[in-house]
Amino acid sequence: MLTKDLISILDLEMADAWSLLNSAIRLKRGPRENILAGKTVAMIFEKPSLRTRVSFDLAMYQLGGHTVYLSPAEVGLGQREPVRDVAGVLSRYADGIVARTFSQAVQQELAKYSSVPVINALSDQEHPCQALGDFLTVYEKKGALQGLTLCYVGDGNNVANSLLLMAALVGVNFRIACPPGYEPDPALWDKARRTAAAHGSAMEVMREPETAASGADILYTDVWVSMGQEEETAKRRQVFKCYQVNNKLLSVAAKEALLMHPMPVHHGEEMESALVYSPQSVLLDQAENRLHIQKAVLAGLLGRAGS
Repeated sequence: MLTKDLISILDLEMADAWSLLNSAIRLKRGPRENILAGKTVAMIFEKPSLRTRVSFDLAMYQLGGHTVYLSPAEVGLGQREPVRDVAGVLSRYADGIVARTFSQAVQQELAKYSSVPVINALSDQEHPCQALGDFLTVYEKKGALQGLTLCYVGDGNNVANSLLLMAALVGVNFRIACPPGYEPDPALWDKARRTAAAHGSAMEVMREPETAASGADILYTDVWVSMGQEEETAKRRQVFKCYQVNNKLLSVAAKEALLMHPMPVHHGEEMESALVYSPQSVLLDQAENRLHIQKAVLAGLLGRAGS
């Protein structure tokens, strides 16, 4: 059963993950349900967004609810006003809080002092709704999850952290090819390895992208320079120049491997431009499924269960 908040994939048990995936499939197929009629979500965004903001806004609308968007200047989390006070005030106004923040600690503090559900819409440590939407996409395309192999190429960032936790939870093998010093969060990696062992899957860190991609069912990558890392741009482009998803990697993957990226894409950097629009690319499916998985999350936390 879902807890009060969704701050991390660690907040989910395997049954919760499958409940959300199945709920999202049902809500996607329609017809629309006013599960959240009369409900309001406050959306606190410290970072810019296209997919996350629009998909959460439309998810609430399609479930009969309403959103209130709060920009960085309007809230000033921890600067203009303490996080505890923001959480307390919004709890008296709204039925839930969706937060896109720089810090995972802010997410945790919001959840601690909020009496309504808090949903992590991205932090420096995790992007749980992205991972859930991605695995919804894989499930739709492959018809199963258990036993598949996901190869992630590039920076062990927030997206990678949530993907590896989700992979471990549903029995998907996870390989990451990354340079030394750019591995996923070690504490999350250790937890994922224990979960994977219990579910019959494997977790591996590799240095050679070709080795990691060999036979993989999914090739996944993300930007080399995340928001807040702009000062490292030149360094990161040099470090990751051999970690591009390209035709060479695709040629050693499984015959019908999926190409995945959370977007926005820096064309010609982390992914060869031609592959972004190739028949094996499911980038737009991923983007669409953010809407449907977030409807399932909102329905599960704010209304009656959507599954």
